[in-house]
Amino acid sequence: MNSSYHDASKMIDHALLMPTLTQEALEKGCRLATAYDVASVCIMPYYVARCVELLSESTVLPSTVIGFPHGGQTTSTKLAESERAIADGALELDMVINISSALSGKWKYVTDEINAIVTLAHDHQRKVKVIFENCYMQDQQKQQLCEICSELGADWVKTSTGFGTSGATMDDLKLMVQHARLPTEVKAAGGVRDLETLLKVRKLGVTRVGASATAAILDPARLRAGLDPVQQQGESNANGY
Repeated sequence: MNSSYHDASKMIDHALLMPTLTQEALEKGCRLATAYDVASVCIMPYYVARCVELLSESTVLPSTVIGFPHGGQTTSTKLAESERAIADGALELDMVINISSALSGKWKYVTDEINAIVTLAHDHQRKVKVIFENCYMQDQQKQQLCEICSELGADWVKTSTGFGTSGATMDDLKLMVQHARLPTEVKAAGGVRDLETLLKVRKLGVTRVGASATAAILDPARLRAGLDPVQQQGESNANGY
């Protein structure tokens, strides 16, 4: 497939996380993701195994969420969630930090928890995106979280769940790109709903985007690349992405 198209499509984690999505909608969402050849499908944990089956003949990766959406589970619960997701075939885990602990300044707890999930995932050759939920954080806290995640070797730092009071902002993305050190990259979630915005965040240095408006973003990219339109198989925009 056209490399210029893949520059856009392989940034997208197609989000299927709204709790009201039916199994029919989840299946259609997975098929849409393969048709557009995105980076991954980020699906509700209970449907990971089926998602793996649906993506098996594609280059789209199965991913899921841990401690979602509020991050208040114990570390042991998040580890159990991660173990089950890995066993079911998820290749990437999007884990919400303990927001309460971060806001309380309990950085050792936050660091130890992120380290536990990253270590487990990397031991199984999986990748981790660490979700901050920036709408609740001050800039200094966002910066400290970027530094912690970089030190621990997390694969991405991520702005938001899509279920908070706001999603990714340009200012937050600039801050995160500035303070995240490779190999840690930056993922934007919430608010990227068109190709123009996707290209703007890519220019900032963002490498992944959580989105449900995948068709709306990528149809113009296909047109620019001279590719045929995708036959629509259904897409849900009914979540915070």
